[in-house]
Amino acid sequence: MLENADLGKLIVRLTLGGLLLFHGISKLFNGIGFIESQLVSHGLPAVLAYGVYIGEVIAPLMLILGYQTKIGALIVVVNMVVAIALVHANQLMSLSGNGGWALELQGFFLFIALAVVFLGPGRYKLHS
Repeated sequence: MLENADLGKLIVRLTLGGLLLFHGISKLFNGIGFIESQLVSHGLPAVLAYGVYIGEVIAPLMLILGYQTKIGALIVVVNMVVAIALVHANQLMSLSGNGGWALELQGFFLFIALAVVFLGPGRYKLHS
């Protein structure tokens, strides 16, 4: 049986980082107005919205490169907890139109990032 835990960790890092980076790139091109409005509606300063660039651009790049991977993954965890709390809390116990959990994408990002916090980057990484 083929077994390579380090290659598996690389695939997980590239998948998580790559898929989340698309969200960050979208925010780079389209702005963060929606996030600012969500923060303000919850009584928080709009300037905190700029943190999404750390959580959806910098942290995914850290994961992809394997540089300070556990820190990058922890940033993603925090980013997703904030996103779920601010925007998706009303969907926690909901199903999508096709029967899946309404927050399966957010759940994927959150729990895979949490797994990377505990697993580490594996052998295929930049040395830090």
